[in-house]
Amino acid sequence: MQIGAEPLIYGLIFLSVLALVEGLYLTVFGKSISLNARVNRRLEMLEKGVDREKVLEQLRKEMTQHMRARGIPLYSILAERAQKANIAFTPVQLIGVMVVLSGVAFLGLTLGTGAALPVRVLASIGIGIGGVYIWVNGKAKKRLGLIEEQLPDAVELMVRSLRVGHPFISAINIVAQEVPDPLGSEFGVIADEAAYGRDVSEALKDLAERVDMQDLRFLAVAVTIQQQSGGNLAEVLAGLAAVIRSRFKLFRRVKAITAEAKWSGMFLSGFPIAAILMISVLKPDYYDDVKETAAFIPAAIAVAVFLVVNVIFMRIMVNIKV
Repeated sequence: MQIGAEPLIYGLIFLSVLALVEGLYLTVFGKSISLNARVNRRLEMLEKGVDREKVLEQLRKEMTQHMRARGIPLYSILAERAQKANIAFTPVQLIGVMVVLSGVAFLGLTLGTGAALPVRVLASIGIGIGGVYIWVNGKAKKRLGLIEEQLPDAVELMVRSLRVGHPFISAINIVAQEVPDPLGSEFGVIADEAAYGRDVSEALKDLAERVDMQDLRFLAVAVTIQQQSGGNLAEVLAGLAAVIRSRFKLFRRVKAITAEAKWSGMFLSGFPIAAILMISVLKPDYYDDVKETAAFIPAAIAVAVFLVVNVIFMRIMVNIKV
């Protein structure tokens, strides 16, 4: 079993692929796409002189393009996460990125390892596709987490606007101008759609369904009920903001309580894999005395199964819904 330093090379190539796709994304769409800019992407596009209608068209296209492409073979696995991450790459461009990264990985494996051609081909395809999926999944988690964190402040900003006498659409516009991405651009799209005649409650429902977030559904329902039955929307939204903030605090508390168990599970699951890789690098002939025995392959399979079962049960134990 002459593996040597090849596992480290595979890992470095995979990390390079992740860095490459992030760099390509920022290069094509600008820094504001990273969700770290103080000015949201919609306002930045408007400040550059882009027509408001074209900005709305571009943002709406990005928000819906991935779910419409679920019919592309194998792309349906990635479509939902790409939609929640609001990836600006079109589905065809994202598939092209996978192909390019697979080619880069194949070149790296060819230069850095002595693996056989079929192994390099399969590994490069896995790195290209897996790297893009992990990158998209990370973007989705970050974006949804930011929306959850920004929503209470945005609702309270709308409450203050309503209490000083502004109409609800003006409150939406204030959020679109004052709140950074991702929620700033989302509310900016709602404001633009309302300006072109779309019902605000329908736009809020569409946003809630796109990101699949219960708190946004509560907001859409509250606005819909107020439109149909009347009432003090400011007081309703103030109560909703308090509930959302309380749920968010509870979620953070639960996350802190379960952090030790999560990290323990990650360590217990990752340590055997790390140990095998280090043994393969430091002493490649460590398993030479036993690898030809009849029990070696069944034992390796059994260990892998136990590791997978351990990961599944640890996730079940600490996955507490709030």
